[in-house]
Amino acid sequence: MSSTSKISSWKDSVLFTPGPLTTSQTVKLAMLKDFGARDGDFIDVIRDISQRLITQVAGLAPDVFTTILMQGCGSMGVESVISSVIPPFGKLLVINNGAYGERMYKTAKYLNIDTIELKYEEDQLPDIDEIDQCFIEHDGLTHIIMVHCETTSGIMNPIDQVGQIAQKHSVSFIVDAMSSFGAVDIDFDACCIDYLVSSANKCLEGVPGFSFIIARSEPFLKTQGYARSLCFDLYDQHKDLSQHGYFRYTPATHTLLAFQQALNELDQEGGVTARSERYKNNHQVLLEGMQALGFQSVVNPENQGYIITSFYYPEDPGFNFDTFYEALHKRGYVIYPGKLTHTECFRVANIGRIFESDIKDLLLAMKQVLADMGVSLSQTSVSNNNIV
Repeated sequence: MSSTSKISSWKDSVLFTPGPLTTSQTVKLAMLKDFGARDGDFIDVIRDISQRLITQVAGLAPDVFTTILMQGCGSMGVESVISSVIPPFGKLLVINNGAYGERMYKTAKYLNIDTIELKYEEDQLPDIDEIDQCFIEHDGLTHIIMVHCETTSGIMNPIDQVGQIAQKHSVSFIVDAMSSFGAVDIDFDACCIDYLVSSANKCLEGVPGFSFIIARSEPFLKTQGYARSLCFDLYDQHKDLSQHGYFRYTPATHTLLAFQQALNELDQEGGVTARSERYKNNHQVLLEGMQALGFQSVVNPENQGYIITSFYYPEDPGFNFDTFYEALHKRGYVIYPGKLTHTECFRVANIGRIFESDIKDLLLAMKQVLADMGVSLSQTSVSNNNIV
C-alpha cells in the first residue's frame, strides 16, 4: 500500500500511538452485541478474561495470583491500587523518570499518602544504589511503585533490579506495565511483583474502557479496609467479582467483549512471544528508516524499548511539528507529540494491529512530507527503495 492510497476502511487512520491504538476488524465487530451487566453469558466472559490474563498472558498460577478488572483508563487502575493497598500507616516510594511516574506521585499526594519521590531525567534510568539507599534514609517505607515502559520517552525501566530491592527491604512492589504487558515477557517472581497494572487498549490490542490489576493474592487479601475511595475500592471490587462474577457498578460491556476477542487473537498469533517479535521487527524497521531520513532517537539504544520511540526534531529551521503532524494525518497516519520537558521531540509507537508494511508506508509518507516542507534530509539519507 503506498502512502497516497486510501487507507483500508477497517483500519481507518493508522495509529502509531501507545494507546488507543489500531485494532483488528474482528475486535471491532465483537462490540456489536448487547449484554446486560449480570447476564449469565456476560459473567462467563468476565471470568474467562480474568483467568486468561493470569494463565495465558502472564503465565502465572491462579492459586497464587488473582485478577481484578476495574472500569476506566489505565491511570484509574493505577489510582485504584495506590488508594487501596497502602495501609493508613503506609509510606510509598515513587520512582519517577517521566510523565507517568509524575502522575503516580501526584495521585499519592492527592490521596494524602505519605510519599517519597526519587526523580530522574525523562531519558535516564533510575539509580539503583540511590533507591536502595533511600531505605536507610527514610524509615517506614512499605511500598515502591514505578513504570515499566515509560512512554514519555520509550525507556524501559529495570523492574527486575528494583523488585529485588523491594524484596530485600520486605516492601510491596507495584508496577505500572501499561505499555509493556502482553508484548514483553515479565517474570513476576524474578521481579518480585506484588501488583501489576495494565489496560485493555495497549499491547493486548483491545479498545479503551477498563484496566486490570494482577495481584499476588497473599498480600492483597490483607488489604480490606485500606481503600480511600468508594468506586476504586480494589478489595470490594475483587470480592464481588470473585463471589458473584459481576462488577459492583456498570461495566464496559462492549469493551470487555472486544477484549475477549483480542485475547483470542493474541493466542492465534502465538502468544506474548510472537507479538513481541512482531513489535520488535516493527521497531527495527522504524528505527532504520528514521535514521535513513536523518532523525535521531532520544533514548540511548541500550535503554530503548520497542514499544514507542522518541525522535528529536530535525535541526532544519523549516521543520514545524504541527505542519508535519497534520500532513501525515491527512495521509492517514497518526503519530504522537513529544512529552519530554527538556527537549523538542515527537514519538512513534509500533504497537497495535500494525505490521512492517504499515511502518514502511509511514516512512515513505514522512519522506514525502519533509520534501513538501522543504526540510533538508541528512547527508546519510538513502533512496525510497531503502525506506520501503
